[in-house]
Amino acid sequence: MQHQEGDPPGNTPRGTGASRGVARRTLLAGAALGATPFPARAQDAFPSRAVTIVVPFPPGGTLDTLARAVAEKLRASFRQPVVVDNRAGGAGHVGAAQVARAQPDGHTLLCAPQMSFNADLLYPDLNYDPRGFEPVSVLATYPNVLVARQDLPVSSLAELLARVREQPDRLTYGSQGSGQIAHLTFKLLEMMTGLRMMHVPYRGSAPLLTALLSGEVDVSADNLLTMGGQVAAGRLKLLAVTGRDRLPAFPDIPAVGELVPGFVSDTWTAIGAPPRTPAEIRGRLAAAIDQAVHTADFRDKLADVQAEPFGRTPEAMRDLVRESRERWAPVIRTAEIRVE
Repeated sequence: MQHQEGDPPGNTPRGTGASRGVARRTLLAGAALGATPFPARAQDAFPSRAVTIVVPFPPGGTLDTLARAVAEKLRASFRQPVVVDNRAGGAGHVGAAQVARAQPDGHTLLCAPQMSFNADLLYPDLNYDPRGFEPVSVLATYPNVLVARQDLPVSSLAELLARVREQPDRLTYGSQGSGQIAHLTFKLLEMMTGLRMMHVPYRGSAPLLTALLSGEVDVSADNLLTMGGQVAAGRLKLLAVTGRDRLPAFPDIPAVGELVPGFVSDTWTAIGAPPRTPAEIRGRLAAAIDQAVHTADFRDKLADVQAEPFGRTPEAMRDLVRESRERWAPVIRTAEIRVE
C-alpha cells in the first residue's frame, strides 16, 4: 500500500481507510474552495458597478458617436451605468494611457481607432505599451475617401494619378497630422504607384477641411463623417473610395484598388481592455457589443457614413489589429514616419 501524503514514510495509515479517505477528500475540497481566487468570483458578477468607456478624443467625432451609441445599448444589457469619458490630449495617448493603467476587471475600457492599438509604430517614447491592450470587439469598419478641392482640374482618380505622374512633387495632399490616416493613405499610394506628392500636415480634421475648401492643398483622405457634407454640397470632389469595394451610396465612384490592385486603406473603431483583463470578462463584453451593433437603430447611425457594424469576438479584433500592423508597419518604416 502506498503511504498517504503526510504519513511518515514506511508506516501504514492508522484507522479505517474509508473514514480517512472521506475526511481527506473533504479537507482537500475545502482547501480548493478556499483557494479560489477572488477575480473568478468578480467575473461571475461582472459588471458589478458602472462601466466607463474612455474616448481619447474630444466629443462630437466618429469615435464619440459610436461609443455613446454602444454605451446606451450596454446599459440595457448589463443593467449598470455605462458612461463615456472623453479624455482628449496627446493625439489620443492621454486617454489610452489611463486605460492601460486601469484595473483589469472590465469596468474601464478604451474606444479608439485602429492605429491606437499599434501606436508604438509611430510614437517611440510612449509611457505605456499599446500592444498590451486586450482585444474586446470592433464596433464598426468604414472606408476613407479620396477628395480633391473643387477647382483642381481633375475629375477622377485616374486623372489625378496621370497629373501626379506628369508633375511629380507638385501636387499637395493634406493630412490630419503626421502619421494620421491621410498621411499613411497617400504614402501607401506613393509606394504602390511610384508617384510622389508633397505632404502638408495639419492639426486634425477640422483645419484640414478648411485648407481643402480654401485651396491650400489639392487632395486629402478622411472618412465620410468629415468629408461627406462638403461632397454633397459640391464643394469637394469625391475621387475614390479607399476600402475594398465601392460604396452603395456612390456606385459610380471606384475603389482605389480597381486602379491600384491590392490597395486598401480602411478604418475601424474598437473597444479594448487593460492588459491582463480575463478572457471570460472580455467574452461577455464582446457578446453584448455584438448584439448591440447589429440592432436596427445602431445600423441607422452608421448609414450616413457608409460604415458597417462588425462586433464579433476578441479573436476577430485581434486578427484586425494584426492585419493593420502588417499593412502599415512597412509604410511607416519605409517612409521613416516618427511622431515625437
